[in-house]
Amino acid sequence: MLTINVAVLLAVIIIVRLRRRTPARSRNDEKLTVLNVLVFGILVAPTAFGHGVLDVVGQLASGINDARR
Repeated sequence: MLTINVAVLLAVIIIVRLRRRTPARSRNDEKLTVLNVLVFGILVAPTAFGHGVLDVVGQLASGINDARR
């Protein structure tokens, strides 16, 4: 079984989004990037809140994965 650390996955998504060569980013694109970075920071932070958010995101990912089967 393959497990993916959500924080590592978000880090990869952030790097890919920031490395894209685009002439102009839309405001929604910028907001999504900021949201990704914010969630990444919360997941990485060693706080109870960060662990709670990690559990919620993990359960959501697990639910989506189970729904696809």
